[in-house]
Amino acid sequence: MKKLDASIVIYNSMLSDSEQEVANVLANKINQLLPNAKQKIWHSHPVWFINDNPIVGYSKQKLGIRLMFWSGADFVQHKFTVIGKKFKDASIFYKTLSEINYSDLENWILQAKAIQWDYKNIVKRKGLLLRLL
Repeated sequence: MKKLDASIVIYNSMLSDSEQEVANVLANKINQLLPNAKQKIWHSHPVWFINDNPIVGYSKQKLGIRLMFWSGADFVQHKFTVIGKKFKDASIFYKTLSEINYSDLENWILQAKAIQWDYKNIVKRKGLLLRLL
């Protein structure tokens, strides 16, 4: 498995112990299932990209660690608590490791690879979001 980017390791290390546990599990599972994705800190939090298009990321927020999929609103089955109103994003929050359903997590990451919207060119298209095939 590809190593985590040093900036993501640093990001995770600045979290509380319980947040670190969640973030490390998320980062390692994303990295495992998206081995060719580029990983970096983007808008102050870890994000994985395929062909410069954001796919999945997470961030520390008041409700916990927010796991966000840029195309999550179109996933077949999900338990997301936040669905984007303007775009196709969807999120779920985790406070502890025990809240993570590993089967769901793996399924969502694989769907994120298969279902993508072209966020990379959204500015050029003046807000129009097109599905990538």
